[in-house]
This record gives sequence, C-alpha cells and structure tokens, in this order.
Amino acid sequence: MSIKEIELFANDIRRNLVWAIGSKGGGHIGGCLSICDLIAVLYGEVMNYDPNTPNWQERDYLVCSKGHAAPALYAALALKGFFPMEWLKELNRAGTNLPGHSDRKVPGIDATTGSLGQGLSIACGIAHGLKVQGKNQYVFCITGDGENDEGQIWEAAAYASHYHLENLIMFLDWNKKQIDGWNKEVMQLGDLAEKYRAFGWNSSVINGQDIAEIRQSIHKAVDIRNGHPTMILLDTVKGAGISCIEKIENNHCIGVPDSLVKESLEELEAIRMQLKIRYGES
Repeated sequence: MSIKEIELFANDIRRNLVWAIGSKGGGHIGGCLSICDLIAVLYGEVMNYDPNTPNWQERDYLVCSKGHAAPALYAALALKGFFPMEWLKELNRAGTNLPGHSDRKVPGIDATTGSLGQGLSIACGIAHGLKVQGKNQYVFCITGDGENDEGQIWEAAAYASHYHLENLIMFLDWNKKQIDGWNKEVMQLGDLAEKYRAFGWNSSVINGQDIAEIRQSIHKAVDIRNGHPTMILLDTVKGAGISCIEKIENNHCIGVPDSLVKESLEELEAIRMQLKIRYGES
C-alpha cells in the first residue's frame, strides 16, 4: 500500500473502533487510538496473512500484549475481511464474538491476552518455535508502556536475547499513561530504549503517529537479521487522531456517549477529506 492508502486505512480503523466502543457505551479507547497508525502499517503492508485462512501456517504472527487494545485490532481485521463488520457492534457483550480483550477464538487473533506482561513471553515462544523449525515468518508483539512495570516482560526480554530471536519485533507503545495515571508518577522506568539495548536487543525510538517513519523502521528491522530481537519504542499520544479524546486527562478507559461518538466521527471525516485533498483527490 502507498502512504496515502495506509493513512486512509488508519482513519478507517479509528472510525470503526469509535463506532464499536461507542456501541458498547465505553471502553479502553485511549490506548486503542495510540496504536492505530502502527496497526495500519502492519496489516496494510508488512504482515503476511490470509483472511480466508486465518490459521494459515505460513502467516506472520501478531501478539497484542496490551490486550485492552483489542478493539483496534478487531477494526483492522474486520476491514481486511477476517469477519463481518457487523460483529463490531457486539463488542464486549454477553455471547459476543468479540470479547473486550484479545481472544484466540476471534479469526485473525493469535494470542489471548489481557493480563498485562504476558504477551511478550507468548511471542517469544512462537518466535522460538518458528526458529527451531527453520521458518522465516516474523512475530510482532505490541506492549504498553505501563505493562513494562511487570517483571515478566524483562524475563522475556532476557530470553529473547539469549536465544537470538531475530524474528521477533516488539513495539512499545509509549503513550505516557496507564490505568493508574501518568507513568512518571506510577513507576519511573527511565530510558526504556537503552534498557532493551542493555538486554541485547536492537533498539530505536520513533514517532509512533508518523506512518512513514513507522513503515521505514519496520522494514529496517525486518532487513537486519543480526541475531538480535528488535524493540521499536513508539512515542505516541493516548487518544491520538481524535483531538476531543486526546484532551481528556484520564482517557485510559472512559464512557463514550453518543455525543462523543458523533464529535469523533465528524473529526475523522474531516481528516479523511483533508487527506484526499492533500493527495489530489476531489
């Protein structure tokens, strides 16, 4: 996909996740919005997958360790044809096809997550298994900055380095907030990029809302293959892409009434029109 197509895809992901969370009346919208640009690049261009065969053995894998961001993944998967768009309005309801946190029963979801800190271990297991089998697929893992407070993350980081899991690429969504407040007030972790580097990882920091930069950094990571896992720290904004949600101080998990849905969708439509004008479309 071109940059234009990926930007429009990210806009579509945001529109559909707002609609899904709004249908439920609320949810973890802040941390969903901060990774929409990343998800658009992964599903728009980088990952190998087949919507008609979700468990295709040659696919790349994605583990969303911050399982509360599942609605962003669901929106992307629905747009790519893994399941009907109508499922989105069932989000997190009794008997739903789409639980509030990532669940393997959903077509296209590779790991059940939600208890923070566990996803990187799962990703390590998948990556190690693929390596032992001599396969060339990649395993991508999305972690939150708050869950890096968990000790299990660092055990997995050591494991990935020790076993030279060069087929593992982890993204750290550094949106500066977690459920208990600002990270700097809850647990000051210092220079996370340098910490992963000290654990033996390739490590970089990029603008996590810049699609061109995300795209370039992932392609660079895929091409390295130097015997080390890769961590890409995404400098993001919680609620990114919708100003009225960005402005909410505690926007980790909030009520999303019809009025906020309407305001958000109107802003996203305006952004979509601006993108089309920028790229010479009427």
